[in-house]
Amino acid sequence: MIRKAKLSEIAEIHELTQACGKEMANRGIFQWNESYPSKSVLKTDILRGELYLLENPNDLLGIIALTTLVDPEYEDVVWLTPNQNNLYVHRLAVAPPYQGKGYAQNLMSFGEAFARKGNYTSIRLDTFSQNPRNQKFYEQRGYTRLGNVYFPNQSDYPFYCYELVL
Repeated sequence: MIRKAKLSEIAEIHELTQACGKEMANRGIFQWNESYPSKSVLKTDILRGELYLLENPNDLLGIIALTTLVDPEYEDVVWLTPNQNNLYVHRLAVAPPYQGKGYAQNLMSFGEAFARKGNYTSIRLDTFSQNPRNQKFYEQRGYTRLGNVYFPNQSDYPFYCYELVL
């Protein structure tokens, strides 16, 4: 089941993101760290009603943030569609024991259905340049790779921007 996250679940959600960060680091991908995603960022997602959880009756399996807020880093990207009526995906994460079982696909399908239902023009996101698995994941879903953005608090390496026109 996918539903909106609650403030009371921040600790569990943050634990999931920290576990994902450690799992990526174990694979040589230093994308998430102790400062990102922070509890503060997750709290803001929840207060805005933009953080969704994928769960089964016993466990939190994954999360996805769906927002209309444009990160300032995205301003210089040459997107495929005008900068209006776009949905942005952030913080897609699946708990390490559940990775490779299709849950990220489920979360993205939810996000894409949400965008279509909301009549958004496109879905935009970024993924770490040092994470080829994620790049392949989005490209197989039909996303087009565009420009690069940088998040210096996370890495010196760029993040690749992607867009799916709906």
